[in-house]
Amino acid sequence: MPISDSDAAPRTDSEPLARVLMVDDDPGIRDAVSDFLRRHGYAVETAADAREMEIMLARGATDLIVLDIMLPGEDGLAICRRMAGGASPAIIMLSAMGEETDRIIGLELGADDYLSKPCNPRELLARIRAVLRRRQEPRSINDGPIGAGCAFAGWRLDLVRRELRSPQGVIVNLSSGEFTLLQAFIERPQRILTRDSLLDLARGPDSEVYDRAIDVQISRLRRKLDDGAGGQELIRTIRNEGYMFTARVQRT
Repeated sequence: MPISDSDAAPRTDSEPLARVLMVDDDPGIRDAVSDFLRRHGYAVETAADAREMEIMLARGATDLIVLDIMLPGEDGLAICRRMAGGASPAIIMLSAMGEETDRIIGLELGADDYLSKPCNPRELLARIRAVLRRRQEPRSINDGPIGAGCAFAGWRLDLVRRELRSPQGVIVNLSSGEFTLLQAFIERPQRILTRDSLLDLARGPDSEVYDRAIDVQISRLRRKLDDGAGGQELIRTIRNEGYMFTARVQRT
């Protein structure tokens, strides 16, 4: 991942300072990426494996983890699966495996974005900014300000704790991708959303994602919702058009 002086444009005052943890067993990549991000104003810590990562996470709040898949011991996919949901940091996965299937697996396990190695450091910087921006942007339901949570068809979604509770009171685990997809639906209930619009809403226009990834996530999210929906179809497929979230949504 070569980084030239021309890549190291200084950060502007408008860019937020965030804490990034770079997890990669290659010291050359760790040093190059961390130095580049520091020159852009980010506070960067590094780790070579899962054990060191946990030590760094225990030292203070981390906003985003740049996580290599191929790590000694617990690999990046297992780490991502373990950290999915809750108030865990955002995760951007890096991997020499560039196949579409590998990217989908990473996203399905809860990663916020995925880049193939070697990647342009400026692209990584842009993805970091986009992921952090999506996490910080306020969202709305029915064009109104979103509250701490919402309710639909007996379900309750806590947007602060990122917790979904079924009509029976059971907490349903959601991956990061499933959560953002559900949030995109509940903000636009009873409206047809195309795959392209869901790609932008759930991942952001700067992310490299695929139609198949959206279909897989919708299928998994639909199964989880159907288990407690009492026969109500909450996510309806509109042939040749897209998907619709059928329930009425109330802010709480």
